[in-house]
Amino acid sequence: MDLEAVRTFVAVAEAGQFQKAADDLSITQQAVSKRIAGLERDLGVRLFTRTPRRGSEPTIDGQAFLPHARELLRVAERAVASVRTGHRPLRVDVISSRGAVSGLMRGFHRAHPETDLDVVMLFEIETAVTAIRSGAIDASFRAVVAPGRPFPEDIESVRVLDEPLQLLTGPAHALAGARSVTVAQLVGHRIWMPGIVPGTEWGAYYEDLVAEFGLTIEATGPNFGSDALLDTIADTPALATFMGEHTRLIWPAGHGLRRIPVTDPTPVYPHSLLWHRDNPHPALATLRAHLAATTAGHDAAGTWVPRWVIPR
Repeated sequence: MDLEAVRTFVAVAEAGQFQKAADDLSITQQAVSKRIAGLERDLGVRLFTRTPRRGSEPTIDGQAFLPHARELLRVAERAVASVRTGHRPLRVDVISSRGAVSGLMRGFHRAHPETDLDVVMLFEIETAVTAIRSGAIDASFRAVVAPGRPFPEDIESVRVLDEPLQLLTGPAHALAGARSVTVAQLVGHRIWMPGIVPGTEWGAYYEDLVAEFGLTIEATGPNFGSDALLDTIADTPALATFMGEHTRLIWPAGHGLRRIPVTDPTPVYPHSLLWHRDNPHPALATLRAHLAATTAGHDAAGTWVPRWVIPR
């Protein structure tokens, strides 16, 4: 159905005259008549009757069609607004609802409640980059860059947060009473991380961590999620795991879990924001400015990241 014809029909019905409607729409009366005639052919009914004294009045069919015509125009306006730059929500991939970057986006929302957000969680980095390039999302938080996988030239990035890793143990673990542990003290201890997936950027990160410091990280067994991981760590004195300092987790008081800072050096996970260089969404610039103003710098003294991580 021709929306311009529908808009013309509503204008005539409200104006009561073809000429008045033409003036309101800034077109000729002939164009109005042509549009109405075409709409009547499409619908197979007569929409107006013309009288010398009253001008143009909707027929019974015209009266029945009028509220639906108005709703068609409202739907069309909402459809256009949903994709108009600055009017649709800013779509951002945060990977995980419990991780550090989810906290960054919550902080952005508190600082800019007027900005509509659509938060999504994509697993693979290739999926995220493809979604950025296609416009399906506006930005994604990832590590930059995984070795052997440079980003396309049209993808921009900025490092926004270096998140320290902490050791998470149960109450009976040998290191449970430590106020902090050095990386060297972790050698020989079993660190269980069933969520590591080969080929992901976090998989590459932990591979380099193992190679650099001689740690033992096990990714065996199915990944039943964080609750099952916490249950196992709490009940198994021989196992510990790594946890981001800003990861938000809640566990039963009886678990007695310990979060212990790691030092000399402190391994940090590098979170970066990725976006398409031609993305015009004004809220994307607002997000970048917010992150620049509220997050700490990177490559601080006494920290470690893989050599392939660059600020770019």
